[in-house]
Amino acid sequence: MTDAWAKAIATAAIGLFANSAYGADAPQALRPDQVQFRALYKELVETNTSLSVGSCTQAAQQIGARLKAAGFADSDITLFSTPDHPKEGGIVAVLPGADPKAKAILLLAHLDVVEAKRADWTRDPFTLVEENGYYFARGSADDKSMAAIWADDMARFKQAGYHPKRTIKMALTCGEETTYAFNGANWLAQNRPDLVAAEFALNEGGGGETDGHGKLVDQSMQVGEKAVQNFRFETRNPGGHSSIPIPDNAIYELSAAMLKLQTYEFPLQMTDTTRAFFAQAGAARHDALGAAMVALAKDPTDKAAEKVVNTDRTYHSMLRTTCVATLLEGGHANNALPQRAAANVNCRMFPGRTVEETQAQLAAAVGDTGVSITPVPPLRPVAVPPPLDPKVMGPAVRLSAKYFPGVPVVPVMSTGATDGIFLEAIGIPVYGVPGPWGDPDGNGVHGLNERIEVRSLMVGRDYLTDLVKAYAEQ
Repeated sequence: MTDAWAKAIATAAIGLFANSAYGADAPQALRPDQVQFRALYKELVETNTSLSVGSCTQAAQQIGARLKAAGFADSDITLFSTPDHPKEGGIVAVLPGADPKAKAILLLAHLDVVEAKRADWTRDPFTLVEENGYYFARGSADDKSMAAIWADDMARFKQAGYHPKRTIKMALTCGEETTYAFNGANWLAQNRPDLVAAEFALNEGGGGETDGHGKLVDQSMQVGEKAVQNFRFETRNPGGHSSIPIPDNAIYELSAAMLKLQTYEFPLQMTDTTRAFFAQAGAARHDALGAAMVALAKDPTDKAAEKVVNTDRTYHSMLRTTCVATLLEGGHANNALPQRAAANVNCRMFPGRTVEETQAQLAAAVGDTGVSITPVPPLRPVAVPPPLDPKVMGPAVRLSAKYFPGVPVVPVMSTGATDGIFLEAIGIPVYGVPGPWGDPDGNGVHGLNERIEVRSLMVGRDYLTDLVKAYAEQ
């Protein structure tokens, strides 16, 4: 990309960003490169990759065909799947760097999407529809927007004859959205770590947020995430006839355990990322909550500040491990004392915390040896927080000033989880990059009528293209 072209793209992007909304039936005019990108994006979005009836393998093969058309050799493309999961495959592509001593960077995204029922949606969830300045479809945001951007970047780089200093790798995988499904990122980490070996990876989890009225208010870089672990709480009892009840009841015993869990608070913890987040985000608020966030960043033992920060459910979760009951079962007949009762407890473990530690804390909180607490497979790796690396944060901040003037870039720790945890387990730090943005209502991600703003996708694409090149030339 020439400097003149880069400047033209940035100017167009800022102009697009400044426009707060499109007319209801007036799609924004796209540049020729954006028209080509939209075709790739549309094909990917309209390829059903839900676990029930879709095929990530098909999506990966389509991306592979586009990369070959752009000039990639067969030796630089790896399509993978396993015999027992033939539709849950993925793709890895490699653009060799000019400096053999420079470590690679990895572009990571997932191809699979959450289930979507046509009867529940206003529009066909697997047909890309543009209305009122938004693209509507399942996966339009999560995560096919990023997958399409990475695939488009790789194709354009190859077509332009771009020779980066670092090798650029791309891994598009399946299984991120379903805990019990085959996970392509985990499979690569365990079986083909050579394919994805990199100094660091760029992934979902970051991005911007608007005020709900078209104004971008912040951008975030995800630096670390929690680990997901489910536990089965179970109580057992001989049971008997319901006409002669006794206090020793499996449902009552489980209920007592759940009430103790409801009031149990895991201890406060901080990483370098969360400390920086609370200091920076708090200073920008100019209210009592903001002051408490700043105070807590300075002194994590400040109980008064913690009490105020805990009033925000998101901030409360960022400060500790959380566990919550999500599923319940019990009994076997209307006229019988229950012989068994069980609950699923979903935990989001703070970085560095192990399954064994969390299990022990839950047992101590319940204080009843009659309640068995068992980890539910799969058991994920311990969450390893990446460093707040200036080599990663610096280019992201500088380019944000270019594309999103006046919008801060704040490091955050996700309270959710991504496939990054599998790569971090083998020593590859993973960062959820800024770029495309969403609205405060969540844009229907994982829910009905998922959407992404057209300018968010297009400007975010330009930003991420420049960001990849900035990292590739380090």
